[in-house]
Amino acid sequence: MTTTSTAEQAQQELLEEFELFDNWMDRYQYIIDMGKALPAFPDEHKRDELKIQGCQSNVWMHHERQGDTLHFAAISDAAIVSGLIAVLMRIYNDRKPSDILATSPHFLKDLGLDKHLSPTRSNGLNAMLERIYRVAEQEAA
Repeated sequence: MTTTSTAEQAQQELLEEFELFDNWMDRYQYIIDMGKALPAFPDEHKRDELKIQGCQSNVWMHHERQGDTLHFAAISDAAIVSGLIAVLMRIYNDRKPSDILATSPHFLKDLGLDKHLSPTRSNGLNAMLERIYRVAEQEAA
């Protein structure tokens, strides 16, 4: 379970962490290291219907409702993408659907990810975000 009470607070904490890095090489390495710390992703969840379309690398995302929160799990075969997944999990995992929907992903612009990721990586990140928001919308209904 996440220790931060809202997705917005988690986003702010992440932004503060990234302020510690002077350059983008260090930020990329931090993102990659975050991805290495992702929990194991069961092979049975690596199914076509759980695959994120629009990603250059392979990405699978599974979700389940746990009480009033949504639990997400995801993995990629690319190190930087696994790190981006870890960023998304920090902000959106184990949250109420209403909290997810109320939290815009301003970290993309605030961190500069919108400028420092390749177009294909940005497309993949946006596809993952779209999946998270779509699941939250369905579960909130």
